[in-house]
Amino acid sequence: MRYVKPLSLFQDLVRGNALERGRLLGLDVGDKYVGVAVSDIHNKIASPLSVLLRKKSTLDMMADDFQSLISELSLEGFIVGYPFDRQRGSPDAVQVKLFIDDLSATRKLEGLKYTYWDEGFTSKNVELLLRPLNLHPVTSKTIIDKFAAVGILQGYLDYVNRKQKSVTAQDFD
Repeated sequence: MRYVKPLSLFQDLVRGNALERGRLLGLDVGDKYVGVAVSDIHNKIASPLSVLLRKKSTLDMMADDFQSLISELSLEGFIVGYPFDRQRGSPDAVQVKLFIDDLSATRKLEGLKYTYWDEGFTSKNVELLLRPLNLHPVTSKTIIDKFAAVGILQGYLDYVNRKQKSVTAQDFD
């Protein structure tokens, strides 16, 4: 796995063949689970995909799952939620970095690009929306993790598409 700056990842996608353009996967990394969202083929809209169990003992299986998703969905990269609003040494920030390091250590995702994107309380926002529904805690947690990943990926897609649009508009000036 290879870290790239947020705009670089998207610019690489845009430079590619429009008919074969890859999609992106959004990840919300938590203590026990990883929420997963996927972009549409035009990289405009994020949709919930799944929630994966996060354990050191299942990391190889998770890497295998990601390999399958890469081929099935033509994925080009991961957008990983990161708590930029807190101190770098916060437990949440360390946990995200460790997850990426552990996933990279499997060597099953060589060459895959990833970048970090501010998770900006995405889990908390989804949690507040779900509270009035009085869902079972397990159901609620699964929905929270999936939609937190959607929030991370959609935030990234909105930003890079806006940036791309402004660059294209400047080209015509």
